[in-house]
Amino acid sequence: MPKTLPAARVAVGASLVLLFLLSLGIGVDDLSIRSAAVDSAALQLLLVSRLPRTLAAILVGAGLAIAGLVMQILVRNRFVEPTTTGTDQSAALGVLAVTILFPAASIATKTVVAASAALAGTSAFLAMAHRLPPTQPFLIPLFGLIFGGVVGAAVTFIAWQFDLLQFVDVWTKGEFSGVLRGRYEMLWLVAAAVVFAWWIADRLTIASMGRDISTGLGLNYQRIVQLGLVMIAIISALGVVVVGMIPFVGLVVPNLVSRLMGDNLRAALPWVAATGSTLVLGCDILGRIIRYPYEIPVGTVLGVVGAGLFLWILFRRTDHG
Repeated sequence: MPKTLPAARVAVGASLVLLFLLSLGIGVDDLSIRSAAVDSAALQLLLVSRLPRTLAAILVGAGLAIAGLVMQILVRNRFVEPTTTGTDQSAALGVLAVTILFPAASIATKTVVAASAALAGTSAFLAMAHRLPPTQPFLIPLFGLIFGGVVGAAVTFIAWQFDLLQFVDVWTKGEFSGVLRGRYEMLWLVAAAVVFAWWIADRLTIASMGRDISTGLGLNYQRIVQLGLVMIAIISALGVVVVGMIPFVGLVVPNLVSRLMGDNLRAALPWVAATGSTLVLGCDILGRIIRYPYEIPVGTVLGVVGAGLFLWILFRRTDHG
């Protein structure tokens, strides 16, 4: 075990608690725990806006990190995530379709349709990715970028035809400013997905060895792949419907944790979720204070921070795993 591992765990846990408290206090109106205890208006602000936004950032961050980890296991490639393989773009296509056909549909209906579209898109990507030569691992992320670009272009073209480009712009730029009580509660399904991923962690570890070895060890490989696809589709759809697309979380977080903890999925999975939550919450806070009182979308902040982390992963020497 690397000597830096306990310190890293303490740093992630302490950072998440600190950022949680900071997120509750940052905003246009001044708010403190003391004022919320004695002032009904401050308590209302805390319960209606600040707490839902903070919990949404934590849940989305954990979910995106776990979805990226599961995607990398199923594809057997560490350079893919749902935003680069067409999953999020397929979910946006589903939201666009239900918006055109049923404009008054509820968030739950949009989520179901988006999840179905994301499942279809991810299945198509996975089926084609498994046909690529295994000796060329960089072909998979390249193919994913092309596949996602094609689906994204279809979304843009359809939105342009129906004068819905502004709506698509909201879905493709992740931000938490519109998250209030009554709009984020479905994200608790992400927490259930994280728990489910931990429950099947050992089977996912075996599945990461490939179809032949998994089948030889007695694992129903096809069933695990189907469960993983459903998990990725639900998490991606919830993220797109509630806050929009957020890049790099599912790509950099599993790689960062893997460098410290290796490939013990059951042990690493809680820290992947915690690190994803910390990264998204930290970037959301950063977007709120850079141009205070205005906000920069968390998707834009993570585009810069995530790109820097990804380059650091590419060029830094591997210490473990």
